[in-house]
Amino acid sequence: MDTLTIRREAEADIPAIRDLTSRAFVDKPYSDQREAEIVETLRDTDSLTFSFIAVKGPAVVGHIAASPVSISDGTGNWFGIGPISVDPATQGEGIGSQLMQRALDELEAMGAGGAVALGDPTFYRRFGLATRPGLTYPGFDPQYFLAVALADPDVPAGEVTYHPAFTG
Repeated sequence: MDTLTIRREAEADIPAIRDLTSRAFVDKPYSDQREAEIVETLRDTDSLTFSFIAVKGPAVVGHIAASPVSISDGTGNWFGIGPISVDPATQGEGIGSQLMQRALDELEAMGAGGAVALGDPTFYRRFGLATRPGLTYPGFDPQYFLAVALADPDVPAGEVTYHPAFTG
């Protein structure tokens, strides 16, 4: 049995991340199938706060990214987690959970005020993220937009703006 290792991405990992991310979001109701493009644009514009991969044996089986977000009330030091991708053949093995925990640990170590995520609410709720009526991401179904305060005592109120890579 191969051991799972989570580490920062290297340049040689980029093609595998692109392939994995494209495959991971097929048929997801909250996806517009642009996740691989989003990751590449964030990387190309030096806007990735971090990018971690999960490696099992020789294969990249998971990926998670984070990037800064803006909040209309002026709150700073908040980050968007995602996209998070897991190889469809290894979904259900806890890889996504390990990546998510690593991302939250990294953000906490950085002193991040908090994090937002757009995606499967059942998954993100396990890590303390929840829908917050005062914090919105216009144009998306609110049930798929979740947030958690980390260093900040409370979740801010306002509209969140992600990097332009997310809007195409």
